[in-house]
Amino acid sequence: MRLALRIAYDGTAFYGFQRQPDLRTVEGELIRVLTKLGIIDDAESSNFKGASRTDRGVSAFFNVVSFDTENSRLARPEILNHHLRDVWVLGVAEVPEDFHPRFWAKSKTYRYYLVDEGFDVEAMRECAGLFVGTHNFSAFAKLEPHRDPVRELTRVEVIKRQGYYIIELEGKSFLWEMARRIVNALRFCGLGILTEREIEGMLRGEYSKKIPPARPEGLVLWRIEYEGVKFSADERGIKKAKRDLFERYSEALTRAALFGDLLLGL
Repeated sequence: MRLALRIAYDGTAFYGFQRQPDLRTVEGELIRVLTKLGIIDDAESSNFKGASRTDRGVSAFFNVVSFDTENSRLARPEILNHHLRDVWVLGVAEVPEDFHPRFWAKSKTYRYYLVDEGFDVEAMRECAGLFVGTHNFSAFAKLEPHRDPVRELTRVEVIKRQGYYIIELEGKSFLWEMARRIVNALRFCGLGILTEREIEGMLRGEYSKKIPPARPEGLVLWRIEYEGVKFSADERGIKKAKRDLFERYSEALTRAALFGDLLLGL
């Protein structure tokens, strides 16, 4: 049997998603618990695969891993979330034997949370529209050998909230650091540092310097779309995830209030 897990995680607790020797990673934490419970023997024999190899500091609300198992009984959010740390299983699905969470994905949506620095929101939205469509994103990515820099974005949206913005980017696949570099480009547009004309030129390959990436802590993999895959969860597993996330939310809000008053006192 092949199973897929929908997972969420706090990226600040890990050195990225992908397994690395002697470093704590999301993949390593999942494999540790799955082998401990006897759900898999090891990553290789179970054909363990992940949908998105997020960078160090990047979180996820919807990433997916899949593996083969002969012991599916224990692969439930209630049980897995009791053993996992900083990772939460939000759903389980039985999938076809050839299911690969990366190659079967129809689209991915990333969210970036950006504190308002007095941005010109209309300028940000005008620049955001330039990224929609099929482009060479070499100026907005850390390129890897033999990877095509041409990608298609179906949506780039700037959502205004009280005191901050959410930048949503949707596409089938993303290059390394692509989402974070586009976010920084939109930030520069909102501050008047970068113009629409310059963005258009960079998308045509006219640039001397690349846009640096925004900090990874503000980025979350928000959604992955699949056709015909439905994840189900148990109530106790979701409650455990909610408790853990509320604890992190409370700590972050307390710190934000503290530093906010420090700023007001200067």
